[in-house]
Amino acid sequence: MEKTFPSPSSSLTFAPFTRKATARTAVVGVKDPYRNLLNECFRQFGIETVALSKDATERLRKEKFEACVLGLGDGADSVMEAARASRSNSRCVIYGVGGNALEAMRYSKYGINAMFTEPLDRQSALKLIRATRMLVQHEFRRYARIPIMTEVLLVGDGRRIVGSSIEMSSGGLSIKSSEDFSIGTNVEVSFALMTMPRVNVRASISWRKPHSIGVKFDANDDRRQRLKRWVESYLENS
Repeated sequence: MEKTFPSPSSSLTFAPFTRKATARTAVVGVKDPYRNLLNECFRQFGIETVALSKDATERLRKEKFEACVLGLGDGADSVMEAARASRSNSRCVIYGVGGNALEAMRYSKYGINAMFTEPLDRQSALKLIRATRMLVQHEFRRYARIPIMTEVLLVGDGRRIVGSSIEMSSGGLSIKSSEDFSIGTNVEVSFALMTMPRVNVRASISWRKPHSIGVKFDANDDRRQRLKRWVESYLENS
């Protein structure tokens, strides 16, 4: 049986980690004081940060990083392109800094995994890193949820809704949207991923919260197999 998405928990506590850093995160185009704040937050989870400057694209082509934190300003496209074209970093976790989910959609072809929105604060940064650290540190559960942001179209109940993905697995998807459907509504979900052309799959609404909904893919829809293979490949090559 494949896991889908439970409703996010509203209470989180953050115990500091003391273990030695086992993963490296490149930090590009992030100015102080945000850079210092992010350095401290990643360090709590045993993740080392490495500041890259003008040689960022070249180093991302040659060196292995488990993640990249990138300011979404001028030149962000070339940095993400260098990472995704690199054999070592094509599956690295990319965090965007600045803007919002809608603006991040401009870079969806590069597969931004998550966003640090401004103004950045310690609690929200820790919450995001905690939610994504397993992918950075290669500590995968059997049915891991992959954080990734891409445009999602939902059609059902006579309506068409556009949102952005939050996390996905081979069994389901969580979506950020200003609109929603009732729980149990049957929908058709359509989206594209980095290396996978647009996929359409039947699904139903499994949960709803303010500004976000969860969908469970129809296990009898054979089109879901393409997504399952993509998720497995993503985890195996990360």
